[in-house]
Amino acid sequence: MNITIVGTGYVGLVTGTTLAELGNTVYCVDIDRQKVENMKKGIVPIYEPGLEEMFLRNIQAERLFFTTDLKEALDKSEVIYLALPTPPGEDGSADLSYVLQVANQIGDWMSEYKVIVNKSTVPVGTAETVKATIAGKTQVPFDVVSNPEFLREGFAVEDSMNPARVIVGSESERAREIMAKIYQPFTNTGIPIIFMDEKSSELTKYAANSFLAVKITFMNEIANYCEKVGADVDKVRLGMGSDDRIGHRFLFPGIGYGGSCFPKDVKALIKSGLQEDFDFQLLEATEKVNQQQKIILVSEIEKYFNGDIKNKNIAIWGLAFKANTDDIREASSLDNIRLLLEKGANITAYDAIAEENVRNLLGEKISYAKDMYSALENADCLLIATEWSEFKNPNFEMMAGKMRHKAIFDGRNMFALEQVEDSGFYYKSIGRRTIS
Repeated sequence: MNITIVGTGYVGLVTGTTLAELGNTVYCVDIDRQKVENMKKGIVPIYEPGLEEMFLRNIQAERLFFTTDLKEALDKSEVIYLALPTPPGEDGSADLSYVLQVANQIGDWMSEYKVIVNKSTVPVGTAETVKATIAGKTQVPFDVVSNPEFLREGFAVEDSMNPARVIVGSESERAREIMAKIYQPFTNTGIPIIFMDEKSSELTKYAANSFLAVKITFMNEIANYCEKVGADVDKVRLGMGSDDRIGHRFLFPGIGYGGSCFPKDVKALIKSGLQEDFDFQLLEATEKVNQQQKIILVSEIEKYFNGDIKNKNIAIWGLAFKANTDDIREASSLDNIRLLLEKGANITAYDAIAEENVRNLLGEKISYAKDMYSALENADCLLIATEWSEFKNPNFEMMAGKMRHKAIFDGRNMFALEQVEDSGFYYKSIGRRTIS
């Protein structure tokens, strides 16, 4: 089948490459000419483990193409995926301007039946809005389908090739048959495709991400309470996760969630609720607690230095919002950096993958180290903000030789307490006893 993907951001590029891997001919459209030229040369614009290999394989197999010409791609394809950004506005609502702009263009140029697949995360009712926008421009028959993505950054290739389920929102039998054909390689291996109406599909994505955000935030609250009463969050987490009604995933405490999905989707669902005179009290509390959690270790650092961190040299390991991605959107590291800079601290950070993105954002407001140990030169303390694997088993003796103060503030609970016990380090993590 010939398929067009409009938008080559994270979702669009992974989706397009996956659909090509499934044997389709895929045309990826983007307005950024330089980006398109780079992709034609085999340059992947995002960091995602396993993506480059699949990307290059499908270019060489002549199943994956890139263009800036939407009309040409539209004419070649029966199915058009919209993988466009829906950034939050100042009030938290999703900005649909990119989606509706392309919908207008499709209406202008469409000459035969198309299935328009909304892959972007959008508020309930967006399929109706897109349908009305296109219908206002053409008499040619078409269908609009909601097909939300559930990709985890850092595991997107794995998730795209082995999804837990495929959600398709459409009440058109013709569109359902086409979507079933596209995803037949998945359903042949037992992966379920769940058909529903468009509104339910749109809400499913928001509901899933918001639930996971609540789960993370609840565990962070439990971790903070553990510190008050002397309990160990690692033991509580294991006890909770052993209940199959709860499960082990998303029970790891830390310095809050970030990224492109959870913060945006929680805000958007809160805003959508308010538009219907409905108050998502649980989500409002989740958002508030998460913002506090992201910077919870700054006060611990201040406490360690008797309330004054002006001119203190603070090393930060990790800048991405999570491991295995270069994405820094809503990253806790950035919240900590901004607050520490406000308080007069000097910062040297290390993240081999996300450094370039932070440098583009912050410039030379902070220093950047070539490796994890270089970041510790003359450091008064270390703050760990991302759970990269290379941080899991450090040489504590080497660390001690480089730092002014042997102090670690671990926002991701990277080390077992036994690892640090005899190192001579002050070690403050989340929801566990402090080693001093």
